[in-house]
Amino acid sequence: MLFPISDDDSKLSGPAYFTWAILIINVLVYFYQVSDPEMTYRWAMTPKEITTGVDLVSPVVMTAEGKDIEIPHLPGPSLIYITLFSSMFMHGGIGHLFSNMLYLWIFGDNVEHRFGHIPFLIFYLVSGLFASIAQILVSPDSVIPNLGASGAIFGILGAYMVLFPRNKVNAIVLYFIVSMPALYVIGLWTVMQVFSVFGSIFGPPQAGGVAYMAHVGGLIAGVVAGLALRSSIRSEPDSVLYRQYQSDPTARKLW
Repeated sequence: MLFPISDDDSKLSGPAYFTWAILIINVLVYFYQVSDPEMTYRWAMTPKEITTGVDLVSPVVMTAEGKDIEIPHLPGPSLIYITLFSSMFMHGGIGHLFSNMLYLWIFGDNVEHRFGHIPFLIFYLVSGLFASIAQILVSPDSVIPNLGASGAIFGILGAYMVLFPRNKVNAIVLYFIVSMPALYVIGLWTVMQVFSVFGSIFGPPQAGGVAYMAHVGGLIAGVVAGLALRSSIRSEPDSVLYRQYQSDPTARKLW
């Protein structure tokens, strides 16, 4: 078990306004979902709805694990493609929400400072979109609603791995707290996701679970964006992070 809990400069990066705003929006949307359970079946992204352009407005029966299972559906937005974005602010449970928001809190501030506030917001949304597209490509006829910020969060992880490979990340491994470079921690997560993708593709159909291909799609989007940004910046730009390095001789430079 590997569970990141903090990074070494999370308290020194200064305000990350869009990271905080995204986190607050996700929490508020989740509590709205709890108060109105029908919202999940109206605004979650369903691959078959996106590939056909047809909104599923009533329950659909599918066979999974040798049993017929009814998948709830309700009328969604008039433009069904909006669910590609609305779904990335929704979650399937408090544990799902907590883990995603924890990773956003740990890794999002650094990435936001590196990209800049508005570019970071665009990057976040595009990563989530690529994540959904990746999941749709491997299961275009799926009638299972997909939701969660995981794809966009994995985009942040991919960018963090490229932009801050040496930053220390504190993680729980079994019963111990260890400190390792981000490249190792996120790289190990990547390997785990790839193996899970093969299991989800070649395994028997399931009526729920984790959309691992969305994780991989978001991660790839983040790595590509991080590489593009890194190649365009030849020297450390003035930023909260740069001033931190100037005042703290023990901090490592990024480039």
